[in-house]
Amino acid sequence: MIKGFFQVPKPVNEPIWEYKPGTDEHKELISKYRELYNGKKEITMHINGEDITTGELHDLTPPHDHQHVVGQYHRGNSKHVQQAIDAALAAKPKWERLSWEQRASIFLKAADLISGPYRAEMNAATMIAQSKNVFQSEIDAVCEIIDFLRFNAYFMTEIYAEQPPENSKNVWNRLEYRPLEGFIFAITPFNFTAIAGNLPTAPAMMGNTVVWKPADSQIYSARLVMDVFKEAGMPDGVINLVYTDGPEAGDVVFKHPDFAGLHFTGSTGVFKHLWKTIGENIDLYKSYPRIVGETGGKDFIVAHHTTKPKALATAITRGAFEFQGQKCSAASRAYVPDNIWEETKKVVIEQVKSMKMGSPEDTSNFITAVIDKGAFDKISGYIDQVKKANDAEIICGGHYDDSKGYFIEPTVVVTTNPKFTTMVEEIFGPVITIYVYPAAQWSETLKLVDETSPYGLTGAVFSQDRYAINEAVETLTHAAGNFYINDKPTGAVVGQQPFGGARGSGTNDKAGAKQNLMRWASVRTIKENFVSPEDYKYPFMGE
Repeated sequence: MIKGFFQVPKPVNEPIWEYKPGTDEHKELISKYRELYNGKKEITMHINGEDITTGELHDLTPPHDHQHVVGQYHRGNSKHVQQAIDAALAAKPKWERLSWEQRASIFLKAADLISGPYRAEMNAATMIAQSKNVFQSEIDAVCEIIDFLRFNAYFMTEIYAEQPPENSKNVWNRLEYRPLEGFIFAITPFNFTAIAGNLPTAPAMMGNTVVWKPADSQIYSARLVMDVFKEAGMPDGVINLVYTDGPEAGDVVFKHPDFAGLHFTGSTGVFKHLWKTIGENIDLYKSYPRIVGETGGKDFIVAHHTTKPKALATAITRGAFEFQGQKCSAASRAYVPDNIWEETKKVVIEQVKSMKMGSPEDTSNFITAVIDKGAFDKISGYIDQVKKANDAEIICGGHYDDSKGYFIEPTVVVTTNPKFTTMVEEIFGPVITIYVYPAAQWSETLKLVDETSPYGLTGAVFSQDRYAINEAVETLTHAAGNFYINDKPTGAVVGQQPFGGARGSGTNDKAGAKQNLMRWASVRTIKENFVSPEDYKYPFMGE
C-alpha cells in the first residue's frame, strides 16, 4: 500500500501561457523560432543511449515553407529496429526492478523541464515541424505533454495502491502490478507532440521498455522530446527512437517472440492492418500482445432548434479549423436545424473570412499549412469533388495553393444529401460539411448522426432543452467516446476528459487515465498463508 509522502501529489493542469505580443514570453518564443528556423539540425536516432547515424540523410522542411530546409535526419532500416529491440530487452530487467518512485521521478522531472527551460524550444520546434500556431502548440507541445507525465505518475501510484479489500484469518492477499513480458512498440502520429511523448512513456512508467517510431513529419520535434527524457535521467535502452519505414519496422517487430504490446495513434486502415498482422503471427509470441490504438474520426456537431446560433457557429469554426482540422477530434460534419440556419450561417462566414492564414511565426495567424503534399492533395481532392457536385456547395473558402507552403483555406460545405461523401469519409483537413435539416425532425436526425459514420471518437450536441440533450446522450451512446454538451468536440484535457473512442476510432483505452496505464501492467495475485494447514480434513467430514 502506498501512503504518506510516497504518494505522488495530485497534479493540477499546466497553466496555458497567452503569448501576447510585446511580452517577454512572446519575444523569447519568436527568438527561439527564428533560431531553429534558420539553423540546420542533424537529427540522429537514439538507441541504447547512443546517437545513431546512418549516412542516409533526408531533409526536414516546414509545411508552411516546403523549400526551406531546417535540418536532416538519419534514416534507419530493419537492422536499427532489431538493435532497438535488443536494447529494450537488455534494459528491461534492471528497469522493471527499479522502484516506482524512481521511475516516476524521471517523468516528473521531464515535465518540469518542459514547463521551464524547454518551454520555448518545445513550442518553436512544434510550430516549425507541424505548422501549429502558437496557441495550438502551447496546449499540445507544452501543457498536454506535461499533464500526461504528471497525471500518469499520479495514476500509477493509485494503481499500485489498489489492493484486495479483504483478508481472511492468517492470510495476506496482495496484488503485484508487473510490466508486460517483452517490449512495447509505440507508433506516434504527426499531429500532436504530446501524443508522441505519451505513447512511449505510459508503458515505460509501468516498468516496460519501448521501441518508438514517430511519423516522419514529426521527427524534428520528436527528437527534442527524447532529449528532454535523457536530460531527465532516462536510463539507456528504456525508450529507443528509430526513424524507419513502417512496413520495414513492422516486419521485424511483429515477428519477434518478445513483442508484448502495441501503443498506436494513426489511421484506421493502418491500425486494422497491424492488428491483422499481429493475429497472423500470434503463435510466435510468448504472450498475447496488448493492442491499444486511437485512430480516426468523423466527428459531429448536432444542434437542436433551441440552440444559440452564435455559440453554435463558434463551435463549428473552432472545432473544424483549429490546427487546420488535423485533429482526430476535429468537427467534420454538422447538423443544423433550418430555423437557426441563416443566422448561424452568417456568423460562420463572418468568422471564417476574418481568419488570417500564413506562417506560425506571425502569431496573428489562426490558420497555417497542412502537414505535407500527400495531405494537401487529398484534402484539395475532396474540395474539387464538392465543386463538381449537384447536391453540395462551398459557402466560404475552397481555395488552396502549395506554391510555397501547403495552404488550404478553411472551407465550409453545405449539402442537401446527409450521406454526401464529405459527410461520411474522414478528410483530416480544414473542411466541414453541414446538413440543414427540418427543425421538427430532431429524433430522426439523431439516428442519422449515429448511423452515418463508422467512427465513434468525438461528438457534440447543442441545445437549451434538457430533454433534447438527454435524448441525444441516449441515442448517441456509442457514437462518441468523448461527448460534449454545448461545446466544440475538441480540446480534451488530461485529468478532466480522458480521451478515446470506439467503433472504427480505436480501442477506447482513454489516454491520460488509469484505464490506459492498466493496459501496460500484468497483475499477479499473491496469497500468503501465515499458518499453513497440516491436515487435509475439513470440518464437514467429522472426526
